[in-house]
Amino acid sequence: MDPTPRLHAVSDVFSTRDALALGHDDKSIARLVRSGEWHRLRHGAYCAGALWRDADARRRRLLVAEAAYQAARSHVVLSHTSAADLLGAEVWDLPDTVHLTRTDARAGRSQAGVAQHRGTVRVGDLTRRDGRWATSGTRTALDVISLTDVEHGLVVTNTLLHRGETSVPALRQGLASTVRWPRHLHARLVVGLADGRCESVAESRTMYLFWRHHLPTPIPQYVVRDARGVIVARLDFAWPDLGVFAEVDGKVKYTTLLAPGDSAADALLRERRREQLVVGLTGWRCVRLTWADLQHPERTVARVRAVLAGGVWAA
Repeated sequence: MDPTPRLHAVSDVFSTRDALALGHDDKSIARLVRSGEWHRLRHGAYCAGALWRDADARRRRLLVAEAAYQAARSHVVLSHTSAADLLGAEVWDLPDTVHLTRTDARAGRSQAGVAQHRGTVRVGDLTRRDGRWATSGTRTALDVISLTDVEHGLVVTNTLLHRGETSVPALRQGLASTVRWPRHLHARLVVGLADGRCESVAESRTMYLFWRHHLPTPIPQYVVRDARGVIVARLDFAWPDLGVFAEVDGKVKYTTLLAPGDSAADALLRERRREQLVVGLTGWRCVRLTWADLQHPERTVARVRAVLAGGVWAA
């Protein structure tokens, strides 16, 4: 007998009831969990151990969310950060709580790492992905903003925009229904700052850093062409009038986004050659930022401000 039940066509999650129906008992379930063949996601819910071990952080959160979704005794949809995960948005530095919103307008509850929200859910607020109901990109962005601060909300909103799950006009229209929500003023700020051209957590955080410290607003994903009009580079940020561009070396640029056979050193060398090409074509100054720089905003802002003012403090 295959020790891992596969009863759900759209899910890798199975319950104690599923296991019992296939002839397992409490002892065999406990043995399979101890051996690592199964992984317990939450009380009464499991997935294959190999699946859990191979899963990244987002996939693990979605497995736990699926377990809570299946176990809910009321009509619910995935929402807030759980919906953001399902829609492929970046959920940076936020708690792993599963968020569900009830569609019956009754009061929700929070327990065992699962938050059920009471809210008015309209037809346009919903989407169906991988067999699950979830809030739409627009509703998800506004829900996440209601939970957190401007910077974290901007990261989620920008990636939803970048993935085409919402639009700035849709977000602006949605603001009208959030007047009485928590952090409504934050929501207005986030929507005002939101820009789907930011492609990563690091880029969204950098844009927030520039805004928070009153630096001039750059153009994201600025295209540089050679004398023939051929695109040779797409810059993370540029201030053409000031002759400056910024490149943000986030966590994935030299790890996840490597070409086949490349090392981090190869990627770094390629980036440096690209920078030299852009400088040669434009005559602009480059300021290169890293993830670590974002942890020291005052020092980083001083460096960027010096470069924008015509200084040479760019290292």
